[in-house]
Amino acid sequence: MTIALLSHVDLDAGYPDRFKAAGFTLYFATTPEQRNSLDPQTAQQIRAVLTIGSIGLSAAEMDNLPDLEIICAQGVGFEHIDVAAAKQRGIHVTHGPGTNNSSVSDHTLALMLAITRKIPQFDAAVRGGEWKKARWNTPGMAGKRLGIIGMGNIGSLIAHRAAGGFDMEIAYHNRRPLQDTPYRYFPDITGLAQWADYLVVATPGGKDTVRLVDADVLRALGPDGFVINIARGSVVDSGALIASLQNHEIAGAALDVVDGEPKVPAQMLTLDNLVITPHVAGRSPESVENMMTLVLSNLTAHFSDKPVMTPVPQ
Repeated sequence: MTIALLSHVDLDAGYPDRFKAAGFTLYFATTPEQRNSLDPQTAQQIRAVLTIGSIGLSAAEMDNLPDLEIICAQGVGFEHIDVAAAKQRGIHVTHGPGTNNSSVSDHTLALMLAITRKIPQFDAAVRGGEWKKARWNTPGMAGKRLGIIGMGNIGSLIAHRAAGGFDMEIAYHNRRPLQDTPYRYFPDITGLAQWADYLVVATPGGKDTVRLVDADVLRALGPDGFVINIARGSVVDSGALIASLQNHEIAGAALDVVDGEPKVPAQMLTLDNLVITPHVAGRSPESVENMMTLVLSNLTAHFSDKPVMTPVPQ
């Protein structure tokens, strides 16, 4: 007997066959329209859902899946999964902590360098035949101050790379200070931003972190400061960020996530002091393999009546 699995995400080549070999029949609902119009007969069969934190699964959607037993978030985030509703129904929820840490950390440094050294503008200028005109002086990153909002596993890897590779001075903000860390702690984000040359957002998404980086924080960062967001788009106030970039109140921003993605505010697309990538920081062959292997391990454990590997924190 096969187990019906509904996936909110497209699977890279090879992974559908791996799921099928593990005993799962795959159904896909990768757009809001598909999820809202799921065939009732299919919905009756679904016993597992594969999703991501920025899509999630609401209580109402769970109600439409009467045989649902387990929800697997592909990455570490699960902010849009109604965990309380799942718990009430006895539905297990898992996620993927640690599976894409290295990829996200690498991408963060790439974004920092891209916005600092104007890599997209240089590339465009050379392709446009403006080699000589575009040989501008751009600042370096070595020895600057890096403030990290959210010194978790990913934040710690970013700090390690920045300190070891670029001799950057590191400070951070968490809800509470960490023990046994060499980095300076700031109890408030505005103070961290005022101190920093770079402000990296690496905190989880969800209702507790909405617009943590607002107009006041951006003003504190100042005209020589850069903000980089590889967390969730909701953590940064998009309107305040656009205004700050338009008025050159900060030096620039680099985003892998945008509030309301995949829709990007039109005003962002005209800014030459902004670099945007399409929420790909966590995507690499290595991280995708880690995530899919863990998802399959959680699913196999659950349907073998064993404890899941990585349940979400309750």
